[in-house]
Amino acid sequence: MFGADKGSAGPLDGRKFSIGIVQARWNEGVTDALFKACHAELLALGVQEKNIAHVKVPGALEVPVALQAMAERDDFDALIALGCIIRGETYHFELVANESGAGVTRVSLDYRLPIANAILTVENDEQALARQTDKGIDAARVAVEMAHVLDSIG
Repeated sequence: MFGADKGSAGPLDGRKFSIGIVQARWNEGVTDALFKACHAELLALGVQEKNIAHVKVPGALEVPVALQAMAERDDFDALIALGCIIRGETYHFELVANESGAGVTRVSLDYRLPIANAILTVENDEQALARQTDKGIDAARVAVEMAHVLDSIG
């Protein structure tokens, strides 16, 4: 829910982590803003620029396979999926939203690797624009927090 109480993770320190980001180009104005906010927050959390890998793919359906390729490298403590799916007049919206989400989750579970899913699924451009910065920041924070969680579990 937009504006929901997310709780507090406390201070996050990303200095020791390596983070991979996969960004869909479809709706690139929005995904560029997501990346910019996410990247800035990762740096603010202490993740070193040299430990941030960024790749672009055509659309949301291609995000999971790029995440999988990054996961297979075993170089990352967490990954981030960025994209924007805006509802159209056909069933294609549901297909892309459902399949990309399922693919992201599958990669995360198969590789026991946290993936912050910031593939926006919105009704219109206005909703996308309203969320692009906050969700980019959220994705960075989730990635660092979950990297800590899995690190502490062992």
